[in-house]
Amino acid sequence: MSGSDALFARERPAAGAPAGALVLIHGRGADERDLLPLADELDPERRLHVLAPRGPLALPPGGAHWYALGGIPTPDAKTFVPTYRTLTAWLDALAEAIGVPWERTVLGGFSQGAVMSYAAGLGPGRPRPAGLLALSGFLPEVPGLRLTPQERPGLAVAIGHGTYDPIIPVQFGRRAAERLAADGLEVTFRESPIDHAVDPAYLAELRGWLTSAVGARALDG
Repeated sequence: MSGSDALFARERPAAGAPAGALVLIHGRGADERDLLPLADELDPERRLHVLAPRGPLALPPGGAHWYALGGIPTPDAKTFVPTYRTLTAWLDALAEAIGVPWERTVLGGFSQGAVMSYAAGLGPGRPRPAGLLALSGFLPEVPGLRLTPQERPGLAVAIGHGTYDPIIPVQFGRRAAERLAADGLEVTFRESPIDHAVDPAYLAELRGWLTSAVGARALDG
């Protein structure tokens, strides 16, 4: 990808001219290959340009990371803030690089990737994306980074969380859904009887949500 070289990313191009874009951000200790296979589950007709960036940090016990563990919902600010800046700079270069405007780009991720998606999509002064997809994450509380969801009424947000998640307890998914709905965002919430994982059944349901978020007119060509 031309544009910002701040992050390495793998891509799954659209079959033709892209109707939109989908950014999938992996969780702790994984890498850019982890979520890219979800592209065909969420967008089987390959109408979207899908990108999966790699977290810039190498931390124990291995793999790529977006921030060092702090608490929940309070990530380590010393690593979170620089990574947030790196990610948002990379995202800001996407429109020119792939030819898809930000307002037709859905930002999503799993675990740490969901946390970064919330931050990049709801951070102060950030452009409004087409939608946010947050799987097994939480709304981060970091000094110096105040999320402003109230400034994005009507934004499509899909949240999924496992009822038996031992890593990020389900109440953090519930709290995010409640807060964002109260702020006027259009929230879809699915709680699944699983642990810290992605529910394949929810992915199938999200195909229609993704179409709507990007824009039915755009997807219909």
